[in-house]
Amino acid sequence: MAISSAFSFLSDRKRPIAVAVILFIVLSSLFLLFSPAPSALPFFSSPSSHLSSSETSIPVSSNESPPEAPTSVASDGVSSRATADPVPDSADAPPPTTTTAAASDGVFNSTAEPPRPDAAAAAGDSEAEVPSPDHALPTPPVEVEGSGSAGNNETTTGVSGERDGEWQGGGGGGAVEEPVELPSWELCEVGKGVVAADYIPCLDNVEAIKALKSLRHMEHRERHCPEPRPRCLVPLPERYRRPVPWPLSRDMIWYNNVPHPKLVEYKKDQNWVRKSGNYFVFPGGGTQFKNGVTAYIRFIQQILPNIQWGIHTRTVLDVGCGVASFGGYLLDRKVITMSLAPKDEHEAQIQFALERGIPAFLAVIGTQKLPFPDNSFDVIHCARCRVHWYADGGKPLLELNRVLRPGGYYIWSATPVYRKDQRDVDDWKAMVALTKSICWRTVVKSRDINKIGVVIYQKPTSNSCYLDRKNNKPPLCSENDGSRSPWYTPLDSCLFPVVSSSGGGNSWPISWPERLNMKHTTTFNNSSIQFSQEKMDSDTNHWKDLVSEVYLNEFAVNWSSVRNVMDMNAGFGGFAASLIHQPLWVMNVVPVDQPDTLPIIFNRGLIGLYHNWCESFNTYPRTYDLLHMSYLLGPLTKRCHIIEVAAEIDRILRPGRWFVLQDTIEVIGKMEPILRSLHYRTTIVRQRFLVAAKGFWRPDSTGSQS
Repeated sequence: MAISSAFSFLSDRKRPIAVAVILFIVLSSLFLLFSPAPSALPFFSSPSSHLSSSETSIPVSSNESPPEAPTSVASDGVSSRATADPVPDSADAPPPTTTTAAASDGVFNSTAEPPRPDAAAAAGDSEAEVPSPDHALPTPPVEVEGSGSAGNNETTTGVSGERDGEWQGGGGGGAVEEPVELPSWELCEVGKGVVAADYIPCLDNVEAIKALKSLRHMEHRERHCPEPRPRCLVPLPERYRRPVPWPLSRDMIWYNNVPHPKLVEYKKDQNWVRKSGNYFVFPGGGTQFKNGVTAYIRFIQQILPNIQWGIHTRTVLDVGCGVASFGGYLLDRKVITMSLAPKDEHEAQIQFALERGIPAFLAVIGTQKLPFPDNSFDVIHCARCRVHWYADGGKPLLELNRVLRPGGYYIWSATPVYRKDQRDVDDWKAMVALTKSICWRTVVKSRDINKIGVVIYQKPTSNSCYLDRKNNKPPLCSENDGSRSPWYTPLDSCLFPVVSSSGGGNSWPISWPERLNMKHTTTFNNSSIQFSQEKMDSDTNHWKDLVSEVYLNEFAVNWSSVRNVMDMNAGFGGFAASLIHQPLWVMNVVPVDQPDTLPIIFNRGLIGLYHNWCESFNTYPRTYDLLHMSYLLGPLTKRCHIIEVAAEIDRILRPGRWFVLQDTIEVIGKMEPILRSLHYRTTIVRQRFLVAAKGFWRPDSTGSQS
C-alpha cells in the first residue's frame, strides 16, 4: 500500500514497471550482501582465471617468505593452488619467464666453450600452467564425495577408484585416518665425509657402515637404511641450475649441478669427461673405447652380427658403467641400457649419467642380489668393470647368469682377455673354467684395431648342458628353495634351471618394437602370479587413452623439458609404453609388496627394478624430471609415514619439475598440504590427479623456513 501511494503520481500503465525495477534493486543488494565472494556471481569471473601461470606468478626474492595463494575451484572441476617459492639469485636462477603461457626453458648465458646449449633448449617450462578445460574420459566417472584441496571447505566430486583395465596394485583406498601434522622442514644432518647435497640415506649411513664386521665383499657399498627414517630435506648445490636439455645433455652438463672434478683428472687419458668453462663435456671415450664409444658399438656388431642392436637386442645391463657413455650412445640404436655402478671412489659417475639424461642406478654385486628379476636382460656388458667374477665360488658371475635372458650375450672387455702378464693369464684361466661350468658358450673372441680384446659368451637356452656335466658344480638350484624375490636376498651359489620342471621357459621375445605390445604368454619361473592376457591388453589401452587425452593435454607439465621419468608403481608398464614416442625414458619400479609384474615389463623391452618405498631409492638427489605414482600412496602410508614418503620424493625430484599423483580425493587431500609446505605449486585435475611442481625453496641451515 505504501509502495502504491509512493508511485501515485505515475500512470496506471507505468506503475507496475517502476515496482519491478525497485524490487530488482532490493534483491540484487541483498544477494551482494550475503554472497561469499564476487566469483559466486554467474556474470563475474576472476581475471586470474584467464591468465597463464607466468602472468599470475608473484616474484619473490630469495629472502622473503612467499605468500600463500588461495585455492580456486574452476567451473571445469580443476582445483589449483600455486604457492610461490623463492628463486635463486640471478646467477643461479632458471631462465626468466615471459608473459606467454609457456615460458622459456632454456639454460643460462655463458661465455664458456663449447657453444651454449641455450639455442636448443626446449621452449616452455610452465610449472603452474593452468590446465585446459576438462575433456570426457573414455569411461564415465564414478562420483565420490570427499574433502577438496586442503584449506578449502567446499565438498568436491570427482573420479576415483579403478577403471576397467587399469592397473591399480594395492587398491585405491587406505589413506591415513588421522590428520597429518605439517612438519617444520629442516636440512638433513649427514655423517662425516658425506656431501650433504648428494645425500642418499640408505647408502650414506655412516654409523651402520662403521659397525660392519667385514668389507671384503663390498658390504660398505650395499644398502644400510637409517632408523628412524629421514624426514628432512637435501640442500641444493651452490649455483645449481636447471639441467641442460636433452639431447645436448648427453654431451655436456652444468659443472655446478654435479661439482665433482675428480674424474677429470683421474681419467684424463681415457676421454671419460673433461671440464670446459662452466660445463662438463663428455667426448664419448672410455677405458676400452680408444676410438670412441660409437666405434666400439660398431665393432661389437661386426664381430657378432646376431646381436642386431635395437631389433633382437633391446635391454642391456652395463656393469661398472663409468659415466654411462656406452648406454648413452646405444640409445641412437633404440637400445635401452640400465647403467649400473656403486657409489665409490669413482666420484659421482652415476650422478653424471643421470644428469646427462641416461638411465642409471646405484648398485654393487657384493653379497646380495641385484633388484632385477631372473632372465631379464638381453645383453650384459662389462668393460674393465673391476669385478672378480670368479671370486667366492663364482657367485658374482652366477648373479649375472641369473639376470641374463636364456640365449642372451655377455660381452666382456677386460685385460685378462688380451694381456699376457701372469695375473691376467691366471684370471683368464679362472674365467674359462667358470664359464664352462655354467655352460656359457664362447661365441667370439676378438681384438679391435687398438688391440683391445673382447670376448662374448652366450647363455644356454635349455637344461641339457647342466644335466650332462660331469661335476655338478655349481649345483642346480632346487625349485623348492622358496621365493625368487631378489630384494635383500643373498647371492645364489647354485644355477637356476633355464626351463622349469613344469615346462615353462623364457623364450626370446619377438623383435623390437613389436615386443612392446607382444602377447605375454610366457610363464615366468620367478612369479607364481598369473596374469590374463585380457587384463594386460586392457591395461595397455587404458594408459594409452589416459596419457594422450589427459596427461599430455590437461596437466600443468611442460613435457618438452621432461627427460628422466620414474613410475613408482609401474604395474604392467602401461604408463611407460604410452610415452614410448616421447624423447624420454621411464624407470619402472615395482614395489616389493605389490604383484610381481617386472618380468612382463622386461619382456616388453622396458627396464625397471624392485623397491620398497618406505626406504630411500638408490639414486642421487635431483635426478628425475617427473615422478609418477598411481594408487600406491594409500597402502604405502599404512606401512610408513606420509611425510617420509614426501621427503624421499622431494630428494629425488629436480627443482622446477613435477610429481604426479593419481589416487582418491581423500589420499590427494593428505598429500597436497604436505607438498605445499614444501612450497610446491599444486593443481588438482578431475578430483583424481594431483600435479605438483617443485620449486627452488630450501629451509636455511637453522631450520627456519625463510
